[in-house]
Amino acid sequence: MKLQSDPHSGANTITGYGPGYVEINQTPYSHAVLLSSDGAISEWPVQSFEGLAVTHFAQMVDLKPELILIGTGSRQRFPSPELLKPLISAKIGFEIMDSQAACRTYNILVGEGRQVVLALIVEPAQ
Repeated sequence: MKLQSDPHSGANTITGYGPGYVEINQTPYSHAVLLSSDGAISEWPVQSFEGLAVTHFAQMVDLKPELILIGTGSRQRFPSPELLKPLISAKIGFEIMDSQAACRTYNILVGEGRQVVLALIVEPAQ
């Protein structure tokens, strides 16, 4: 799926998403990513939903976003409350959705000028 972006905004945007990849600013990535609307794009060291750990969520707190979107792969799955404690303790709002929905929502929020972080699990192509 191709997504529209505003190349003049200067913000990181999702320009495509499909099985085994996410495209950010027209550059494809085949691994989980952590990105903020105006910061660096970094590899998120998550291989799968089952591999999520507290440290993965604690890493997001340092970015100090208004909101965190967590894309859990091809379907929406909810991490245990124990894993989410760093976000809850820091009083940072978060939404959990499938990765495709997270990409669309991220672009909408970036378009509104929000300080949002996207944590996205990219599952391998089948």
